[in-house]
Amino acid sequence: MSALTAIIGGTGLTSLSDLVIEKRESLTTHYGDPSSDLMFGKLHGHDIVFLARHGDPARVPPHRVNYRANLWALKTAGVSSILAVAAVGGITPAMAPSKIAVPDQIIDYTHGREHTFFADNLRHVTHIDFTHPYTPLLREKLLASAKLAGIDVVNGGVYGCTQGPRLETPAEITRMERDGCDLVGMTGMPEAALARELEIAYACCAVVANWAAGKQAGEITMEEIEANLRQGMADLAGILRHWVES
Repeated sequence: MSALTAIIGGTGLTSLSDLVIEKRESLTTHYGDPSSDLMFGKLHGHDIVFLARHGDPARVPPHRVNYRANLWALKTAGVSSILAVAAVGGITPAMAPSKIAVPDQIIDYTHGREHTFFADNLRHVTHIDFTHPYTPLLREKLLASAKLAGIDVVNGGVYGCTQGPRLETPAEITRMERDGCDLVGMTGMPEAALARELEIAYACCAVVANWAAGKQAGEITMEEIEANLRQGMADLAGILRHWVES
């Protein structure tokens, strides 16, 4: 890859085992500090930048992530495309635990987050086109990499982004399903929109950690989530090997 690419890791991916770190850079932006240092290195021989969305170690909850600082730092570092990895809950039948999905749409249920760079000191009111919240070419590259790796991923789906940090109620999940959501997560927005504002290509690799509330009997446990994430992240590692080479 000639252009510099970043991976933003979420729950279950605070580091990349195959990443050979060449340098760590601590950046401060006029939006504040990013969640973690930027880690520059080689992933299977290819240049990559890694940022831990929830910090390293992971201590920053979804509603407290400084998304603007994270995206601005990556832009400043010369990043032109981002693969965002996120742990999510599965709502519709295709989104079973440990499955990987490449969503193509998003619904934002968050509130109170700093969600735009176009708020103050503007020369004119600025709107972005968000018809395709995930960059189509980057999505296709991710799907092709999964095929080469022999990993069966779900092509498409609507990611519903909730505020967190609590998990949702069954009634909320029922509402989200009526709205058309297939997945539920807490970090998809404003991250995707901020990338678009900065003209950074952006795609999401969603690893299903559990069935959403009300989609199975009993409570959701951390043991269940961790086991599903281990399998999902192992599959992701195989996809990334082909992704960096394409």
